[in-house]
Amino acid sequence: MKLSKNLSLAEVTKSTTAKRLGIDNKPDEWTTENLRKVAEHIFQPMREHFGRPIFVSSGYRSPELNVAIGGSKRSQHVEGRALDLDGDVFGHVSNSSIFNYIRENLQFDQLIWEFGDEDNPDWVHVSFVYDGVNRKRCLKALRDDNGKVYYEVMFGKQL
Repeated sequence: MKLSKNLSLAEVTKSTTAKRLGIDNKPDEWTTENLRKVAEHIFQPMREHFGRPIFVSSGYRSPELNVAIGGSKRSQHVEGRALDLDGDVFGHVSNSSIFNYIRENLQFDQLIWEFGDEDNPDWVHVSFVYDGVNRKRCLKALRDDNGKVYYEVMFGKQL
């Protein structure tokens, strides 16, 4: 099933962890509609802008899968509202270019510069809410000296 011209449901539900642990990672209809909206409003415009494949490293996560990988209890991945994108996988598009294109051109709820360095994140997390308010919240994920993840607000105030 296609979510958009260049993104399939199989791509956003594939998980080696789910497969290894025997976890069902199939979304229900509401969650699939959320994934379709993220694909239409975020993924496809970005994909067309760059004209290159963009790897989705994480899309939908069933509640059981989210627990298994240690995901946030409030993860938008569980609702099908978020994608983790990695342009570096194919070497065509930098993750910083993905981050900046989305920030400057698209409506989004959260956009997170995931680790990396000052020049390029390791990947980009983006979420979109079609049936609510998109906050345009930009964050940077960092680790403290003990390895605990925390977030700094980028480009404006946190809501």
